[in-house]
Amino acid sequence: MNQHAESGCPFGHPGSSNLTAGQVLDDADTFREPPIADWVDLAELSRNPYPTYERLREETPVAWIPGLNKFLVTSFDGCRAVEADQSIYSANVSSGAMAKALGARPMLRKDDPEHAADRRAVNSTLRPKNLNEAWAPDFERNARYYVDVLKDRGPQSADLNTDFAAPLAAQNLIDLLGLKDVDVCDMQRWSLDFIDGIANVLDEPDVWARCDKSQAEVDSILTQLIPYYRRQPNPSLTSALANSGMSDFDVATNVKLTISGGMNEPQHMITNSIWALDQHPDQLQQVLIDGSLWDAVFDETLRWLSPIGMAPRQTTRATVLEGYSLPAHASIGIGLASANRDGKHFSQDPDRFDISRHKQPHMAFGSGVHLCAGQWAARISIGRIAVPLLYEEIPGLRVDNDRSAVWHGWVFRGLTQLPITWS
Repeated sequence: MNQHAESGCPFGHPGSSNLTAGQVLDDADTFREPPIADWVDLAELSRNPYPTYERLREETPVAWIPGLNKFLVTSFDGCRAVEADQSIYSANVSSGAMAKALGARPMLRKDDPEHAADRRAVNSTLRPKNLNEAWAPDFERNARYYVDVLKDRGPQSADLNTDFAAPLAAQNLIDLLGLKDVDVCDMQRWSLDFIDGIANVLDEPDVWARCDKSQAEVDSILTQLIPYYRRQPNPSLTSALANSGMSDFDVATNVKLTISGGMNEPQHMITNSIWALDQHPDQLQQVLIDGSLWDAVFDETLRWLSPIGMAPRQTTRATVLEGYSLPAHASIGIGLASANRDGKHFSQDPDRFDISRHKQPHMAFGSGVHLCAGQWAARISIGRIAVPLLYEEIPGLRVDNDRSAVWHGWVFRGLTQLPITWS
């Protein structure tokens, strides 16, 4: 989208529902048009999205955002309702940045039964039992290697993202995908390019140029690798996709999808977890004493600092959501990070990080049929291996407040710089 795009809704008034007689609505008796929230500042969202989310939830949990050219849903119940009904809220968005960034429409931008057919190809590889048996040893080996890199950098120079989180997430993904002879720097670059493209709401040409270059490089590797894995299958994701009956084109598209999300979210979960624990030393001490709490750290970090801030959907017909009318073919953003701070769902001070919080479902991995396929890979490789290992191998690990931490993004959000030190 052009940064100076027209601020009005492409359907006329942003709330124009174009309802027809006999249509089924969420609430046929009372509905209203979503307000235009022209005060939403995209730059401020990137700096810190949570105050904006809070205001939107309080004033209008469904709103037309001119800068995004879409309706943004910010309540937990609203986001969950969208994810629960793909017959009304389709993942197959007509103007999807993801399809442009990856070169085609991957499984995440399909509805069932197409989505289910693609998803079946990777489900067995990503089950907890298979991950623990086939991949956890590799995840631990990689984590120990990059802990040594941190130690070599030393407590005056080490950066958790640059020296550990990013290369570790890249290497784990290279192994899981079975991408032979791929360098971690290339994997990091490809993932960053694809993520920037998926989040390219301002339609910046240089971002698309980077996506095109990374697509060509990945496709060149897969041209050789897909037929190889059909001849010589192994436990990798690329092999599973190649032997699923998919075309080479669809295999390549879903590998590129995995490259985008499979590195970005695990990388940010490492830095976000360490940052959150550093801000709450009493809770850090609890988990260092009781290792059974690491799962709680992982889930609470996901909720409190969600790496995926927004996902797109499109209405298939006119409907009503949270009491607001929406037209057919409306472009919608489901605000996952906002939903995870909604006080109507998380009643115990949702803006507070609390690993002892009563366990409730969150939206960090999405929900419904599009619940993240890689959630267990992230939980095992990051929540149970990488983050605990950091504190085990580097006693006294803490954020270095003499150097600057840098947060980036809101569609995808995480720390791109996190200086650490130890004594």
